Amino acid sequence: MLQRNDSIPRDAVSARIGERVRHDFVPLQLPFLAALVRMPSDNPTGDCAPHAALTADALEQIGFSVERHAVPGERVAAAGMRSVTNLVVRRRFGSGGPVVALNAHGDVVPPGEGWTVDPYGAIVRDGVMYGRGVAVSKSDISTYAFALRALERCGGSLNGTVELHITYDEECGGLLGPGWLLSEGLTRPDVVISAGFTYAVMVAHNGCLHLEVEVAGRSAHAAWPETGDDALEAANAAMTALYSERRRYAGTRSEIAGIGQPNLVIGTVEGGTSVNVVPDRVRFRLDRRLLPFEDPDAAESRLRSVIADAVADYPGRSATVRRILLARPLTPSPAQRPVVEALRRHASRILGEPVPESGMPLFTDARLYSEAGCATVLYGAGPRVLEDANGHRADERLVLADLERATEVVACALADLLAAAPAP
Repeated sequence: MLQRNDSIPRDAVSARIGERVRHDFVPLQLPFLAALVRMPSDNPTGDCAPHAALTADALEQIGFSVERHAVPGERVAAAGMRSVTNLVVRRRFGSGGPVVALNAHGDVVPPGEGWTVDPYGAIVRDGVMYGRGVAVSKSDISTYAFALRALERCGGSLNGTVELHITYDEECGGLLGPGWLLSEGLTRPDVVISAGFTYAVMVAHNGCLHLEVEVAGRSAHAAWPETGDDALEAANAAMTALYSERRRYAGTRSEIAGIGQPNLVIGTVEGGTSVNVVPDRVRFRLDRRLLPFEDPDAAESRLRSVIADAVADYPGRSATVRRILLARPLTPSPAQRPVVEALRRHASRILGEPVPESGMPLFTDARLYSEAGCATVLYGAGPRVLEDANGHRADERLVLADLERATEVVACALADLLAAAPAP
């Protein structure tokens, strides 16, 4: 380990961080990531405690003390999962200073079809690792762990605390991961860097509203449909009205780069009992993407009105609307500026190109930290856009050079945020 030297200049600290990242990359960081990819942690089914145990052991093998926080089984079951254990690592430097948390999730979507390689093989070809979760977001567990390891060994005068938060329910909303850690008082960071990509610092993302609509009518024999009240007929009118509502969204654009427009998708429809029976009940669920500065409550109220007005034209039919999920957007704030500037400065230097700040149309766990009052941004290992990583698709991939670069960027930004004196 390099000896601590409070007289080491900041640029020398950055140089030492780079040396340490490169020193650890092949012998330690790549095997660490490969082990995480090879262990399934699909959500659903959401039995993620075994992966947390493996990750905790791997972190301890590289020198960290790991807290294991198991979420109570009844809460896990209520969320439709089987087991959740969140991991926290805390590393204290000097005295005082901010608490900076690095959050990545270990649960992943199931592999699905169409893979040309083993989705749990962590196969490396031409500098690219393939596997489910290698980009979203097991790579960020590796990025953050080895960024902290490099920071510990860099020397320099630092004051503050760095925490690693490795959580296991991002794919179903985050309330058992960051939401649970925050609500239980297990952490209260000042600054959070959450899973993202190497070529932009994300300062905003969309929100998401999921609604379930149930249209009720009255069944009848198909030979005499006029004796019933066709729930599907009314549901069809409601869905048609919602699609008309979606067309209106084209006139609304976000001013934040990378965000685009609001959107709406009807993702599931179910109902009816038999082909020769007038349907007496139809359910469908919709996904409404919210821009960062939209009012979620106003957006929900508007959708409820659209549905109610459409069904009102069909006597004998009624609609009940139930909120399934509200993930509020992540919005830019002045509190983000120190971490944004530190990440952009070092990313531009290390990548040799300007690294912008941007937004993304997805929603992530970052919003939960922001709602708790933490200055939160997204940055990690990955390409310019999610599609280049095949995120949530077959043959998910990570360019390993991006992993190395992102690790160095995060470690250098941490050094800036924990520096005893402001940057000159």
